[in-house]
This record gives sequence, structure tokens and C-alpha cells, in this order.
Amino acid sequence: MQKTIYISGFVAGFCLSTGSLFKIMHWPFASILLLLGFIILNVLFMPLFFYHKYKTADKKIISS
Repeated sequence: MQKTIYISGFVAGFCLSTGSLFKIMHWPFASILLLLGFIILNVLFMPLFFYHKYKTADKKIISS
């Protein structure tokens, strides 16, 4: 799960930064890259990230 979080975060960041560069330079496919980056960020990365944080915080409270 940790590996999936890192990979999805990297891909989302890469798509967003590349899409922003493409948008600034007025190159084609900029909107597609930005949309793909936001979709990956909101559908894959954020739920996995918060689920992982929830699970690790739950273990810390129980063990204390």
C-alpha cells in the first residue's frame, strides 16, 4: 500500500506539473494532463493517503 501511495502521488504531481508547463507554453494536451493529474490526486492518492494515516493513528492510540 505504501508503494501505491508513493507511485500515485508521483504520477499525480508529474501530470499536474507537466500540464501546467504545457498550459504556460500553449502546447497541446495541457488540459488532458491537468485533468488526469487532478483525477489521480482526488480518486487514488488522497483516499489511500488518509486511509493509511487513519490506520497508523489507530495503532498508536491503542498501543499507548
